[in-house]
Amino acid sequence: MLRLTARIDRFIKSRSQSTRHRVLGAILAVVSTAGFAGPSVIAWNQAQAREPWVRAANAPQAIPVRQLPREAQHTLVLIRQGGPFPYAKDGIVFGNYEKLLPQRHRGYYHEYTVQTPRSRNRGAQRIICGGPKRTPDLCYYTHDHYASFQPIAQ
Repeated sequence: MLRLTARIDRFIKSRSQSTRHRVLGAILAVVSTAGFAGPSVIAWNQAQAREPWVRAANAPQAIPVRQLPREAQHTLVLIRQGGPFPYAKDGIVFGNYEKLLPQRHRGYYHEYTVQTPRSRNRGAQRIICGGPKRTPDLCYYTHDHYASFQPIAQ
């Protein structure tokens, strides 16, 4: 494991910053999928995708809006105002291909970018909302680009 870590470290240091972010994001996604980062949330997400009855007993705690990063709070305000959004992809349909959110019809979920300070691209943070665009039923926050979701208490 140590040898692999050293090789990854050398590879990452020899790349541009945007490539480093993509590589680290991919590594985080693999580690998260394996259950090493946030096991309770990941386990809940995987279980609730298969077994609807698991939702109530093992649901992750909803995060209050005031505990979200300042940028995420700003994104929520923009969602309620209907924009304008800083990225062209904000408001597009979220496919829920990971099946970590409750299954709904196509077009129910929409995704919005949470600006990441000092990031050259859209970053990994998103807010996914279900229901009508300006008055969503429920929103979820992900800090790890769809590897896990946390409901937002409204």
